[in-house]
Amino acid sequence: MLDIKWIRENPQALDEALKKRGADPESGKLLALDEARRQHLTKLQEAQERRNAASKEIGKAMASGDKGLAEKLKAEVSELKSFVQDGEAEERRHDAALNDALARVPNIPLEDVPVGADENDNVEVRRHGEPKHASWSKEHFEIGEALGLMDFERAAKLSGSRFTVLSGQLARLERALGQFMLDLHTQEHGYTEVQPPLLVRDDAMFGTGQLPKFTEDLFRAGDDHWLIPTAEVSLTNLVREEILEGDKLPLRFTALTPCFRSEAGSAGRDTRGMLRQHQFYKVELVSITDAETSIDEHERMTACAETVLKKLDLPYRTMVLCTGDMGFGARKTYDLEVWLPGQNAYREISSCSVCGDFQGRRMNARYRAAGEKQTRFVHTLNGSGTAVGRALIAVLENYQNEDGSVTIPSALKPYMGGLEKIEASKD
Repeated sequence: MLDIKWIRENPQALDEALKKRGADPESGKLLALDEARRQHLTKLQEAQERRNAASKEIGKAMASGDKGLAEKLKAEVSELKSFVQDGEAEERRHDAALNDALARVPNIPLEDVPVGADENDNVEVRRHGEPKHASWSKEHFEIGEALGLMDFERAAKLSGSRFTVLSGQLARLERALGQFMLDLHTQEHGYTEVQPPLLVRDDAMFGTGQLPKFTEDLFRAGDDHWLIPTAEVSLTNLVREEILEGDKLPLRFTALTPCFRSEAGSAGRDTRGMLRQHQFYKVELVSITDAETSIDEHERMTACAETVLKKLDLPYRTMVLCTGDMGFGARKTYDLEVWLPGQNAYREISSCSVCGDFQGRRMNARYRAAGEKQTRFVHTLNGSGTAVGRALIAVLENYQNEDGSVTIPSALKPYMGGLEKIEASKD
């Protein structure tokens, strides 16, 4: 959420930033709501001050024997009391209207983010590894089905479209990938492993920006909870409504969890295979930082995610997203796109974003810098380290052999009991 004080002082800057995102200007609407609220607060304060003054005048009138004036003042006080009570309810309505409008405004892009309309305007900043090409390359679902270890038909009987049943060594390979990533981030990158709730309340979803604007992308679980679309929600909200000591920052959390997404805006996209699922595993990275170090932390987090792909020896490229393709809460985002020989294309496997104090303000999460009395809102970052299902896809396609078998990457062999290859059953 953006600061209304900043918007009051920089309305043109807000609208210019929103234009870069391809969004409509919002300063006029927000300032009108803010002005109506402030005018009401002024009237309310004046009424409270007059009520206090009139109450004192009643005593003086009674002391001087002027009962008529005292009764008149009592009537005025009673009327002011009713006005103040009604005014406090009106104040809450003004607050709610302004906060709801602010909650729907996206974050301000950093100055170095390229301006563009969509994914076609994203900019490559580096790449690693040589893309593999072979005339016999197949897509992951062809490989998995031929191995007899990836079943979409049975998944559809259980749950409908966009679900998968993995079995045998493919199920083990997916588990191995998640464990490998967690071990890497906790043992080499300094993240603390967390096993967070998968069900969260409205205020947690609001804190990271999923609510109120993106309800259709979520799965509700009962009246009071939502299934998390990413562990970012649980991990970032660990510090909600807290005041942290600045010298304890950054805090770095990681978690391997199932994630649940409705994919409401993805009709007709990636309908074959595992690329876009309603349920998938992901290793999430979250950092809670101060204002001075959040940009450097963004580069560090992205490097941590890249290390996963390097250790798996998967070709990838790093893209900086343009203003029109960034997520709602991000100020800048790097996407890692892994090479998929079966598609002959790079596809996203990780997104790493720096959000500034946008989420900190929504969560009311603060820190106190050394030597300062005033608190500041924390800065937050989140990234995939990485999407486990998509990593499985990348391993299948990059390590496939012409005979249909799949070689196990060296980094995963310890997690696979030393297995060298996954092959179709000969039964």
